[in-house]
Amino acid sequence: MCAAFLNPESDALTSEFLRLCSENGLSISPEIAEECVQHLLLVLEVNKTTNLTRITDLHEALVLHIFDSLTLLPYLCAAPDGPCLDMGTGAGFPGIPLCLCSDRHFTLLDSVGKKVRAVSSFIESLGLASRCEAVQDRVESFASSCPSSYVAVTARAMSSLPVLVEYAAPLLVTGGYLIVSKGNPTRDELDHGNRAAKICGMRFLQQSSLELPLELGHREILVYERYAKPQIALPRAIGAAKKSPLG
Repeated sequence: MCAAFLNPESDALTSEFLRLCSENGLSISPEIAEECVQHLLLVLEVNKTTNLTRITDLHEALVLHIFDSLTLLPYLCAAPDGPCLDMGTGAGFPGIPLCLCSDRHFTLLDSVGKKVRAVSSFIESLGLASRCEAVQDRVESFASSCPSSYVAVTARAMSSLPVLVEYAAPLLVTGGYLIVSKGNPTRDELDHGNRAAKICGMRFLQQSSLELPLELGHREILVYERYAKPQIALPRAIGAAKKSPLG
């Protein structure tokens, strides 16, 4: 059994996480909460030798990794049925918590090999191999090989909105959602994101604001829908979205 599953703090952390969820309007079963905590403990164990996260305080990590990931759950549940993709998954956030809580199939995409290898080991340890996979690739090349394959794409502060919209558009089916968590996006970023969305056959659906528990930060959740063909050929060449953002 993995060391994380034997952590003597696991039960106390699960209880603490369930209390955080209850106090902040998030409904989650004790069994799923325990699995989410097990994922976090696996991350922090591997983080001792492989840099996956700068957040190492267990109590802050409950909020900044698990709870923060699950703030996307209501928007994911509103997406059409089908497979989902987590862009820039890092240590598996928000993809693994969302997979645990939604029963959807998730592809967890990252360009960094050591992160993908770590996430693959987490998937195996958590028994998620039948509905979750980690893939090492750049978003642009992955979109070329898997166009229009996902009903939802998630991202947490991976890049600016125009870049995220452009990345997601060729991956989404018509009617699919891009669900983004940002800290404090500027009005300029939001405007550029909306202009990029129009070029990419996407439209802005909604924006919601929330404060994380324990005063650990502010979040803006933004949802875009793929509704039409892009006005330009997507994906563009690797790096083009960041070097020459649309919008």
